[in-house]
Amino acid sequence: MVNKIIKNIEESIRIKKNLIEDIDLEKKLSQICDTIINCYKNGNKVYFCGNGGSFADAQHLSAELSGRFYFDRPPLEVVLLASNVSYLTAVANDYAYDDIFIREFKSSAKDGDVIISFSTSGKSKNIIKLIEESKKYNIKSISFLGNDGGNAKDISDFSIIIPSNDTARIQECHTLLGHSIIEVVENKMFKK
Repeated sequence: MVNKIIKNIEESIRIKKNLIEDIDLEKKLSQICDTIINCYKNGNKVYFCGNGGSFADAQHLSAELSGRFYFDRPPLEVVLLASNVSYLTAVANDYAYDDIFIREFKSSAKDGDVIISFSTSGKSKNIIKLIEESKKYNIKSISFLGNDGGNAKDISDFSIIIPSNDTARIQECHTLLGHSIIEVVENKMFKK
């Protein structure tokens, strides 16, 4: 069992080294930070969504923006889509599970908002539907993905694809990069 843990750590390091070697990643992360900062400077909000463990990642990172991360500062507005269990079960039952994000999104979406979605496969139908809907607005979509990026990579404004098919390793990288983005946003917006 200890060998398995060591192998997991080594695999995590290997994937992160691959990220460092991705020559486009730094530019993409900079653009994502600027997109989020401009969203907030213009009085807009950021939506988060994901399914299962990816929902937990969305919830975790949305809390870092709306609460605080490294230092005390004003809260930033976020909407964690489908976080109300009564809403979630009603929409999944009365409409379809594919509609759990889009219906809530349509209730408050405004030009200039941003969507951050998490999908290790990039094939989640409810996220694909949400990103497609965002195109009807002036809303940028940022997708944290894995594997080959699935369908989401082609329709998102920004796709961060973790080069792995191991869900746990993908989610670890999503959290690392999400934390890094939030740290930059927080520092650029509030640090004096």
